[in-house]
Amino acid sequence: MPNTKPKSGGNSVRIVAGHLRGSRLHVPDIDGLRPSPDRVRETLFNWLAPWIAGMRCLDLYAGTGALGIEALSRGAGECVFVERDRTLWRLLQDNLARLHITNGRAIHRDAADFLAATPQAFDLVFLDPPFPANLWSASAQALEERGWLCDAAMIYVESPQGIVPAVPARWIPHREGHAGAVRYALYRRIV
Repeated sequence: MPNTKPKSGGNSVRIVAGHLRGSRLHVPDIDGLRPSPDRVRETLFNWLAPWIAGMRCLDLYAGTGALGIEALSRGAGECVFVERDRTLWRLLQDNLARLHITNGRAIHRDAADFLAATPQAFDLVFLDPPFPANLWSASAQALEERGWLCDAAMIYVESPQGIVPAVPARWIPHREGHAGAVRYALYRRIV
């Protein structure tokens, strides 16, 4: 059984369900880092339950990797984690190794640079950039226009309460919720 104890110091988030249920991910004290709360992740993955098995996922602004690791815990086929902060990227690599996750890959790269590279289509994308950076719309357009999404892809978008980011016309709202100061929405891409 994997060692699920977080490193000392800071806070942690737990994986809510699946084979890694109860595992903890260390959350370092980094300004602006705010992992999706347990309650939000639980709701999101209840919405995704009919489709999550085998999905190919992209956690574009990975941070701690909580969204992508939760997806893998619940049966996603693989997840690519993109994180530009070197400390978070190393922590993410450590968590993947500590939890014996072999179908997750952490890439140390800026999300915009990653999206400018040769695309590979994903079934599910987590779009949860740092709130002050206001990167939702530019990232959404790049995902849509550059071939990063499968025909029936699902896209999760997390933003501050009261802000509804502009998304491509092909992204149809599936479900939406609010928790504290956060708005979260799941979109389904149509062709």
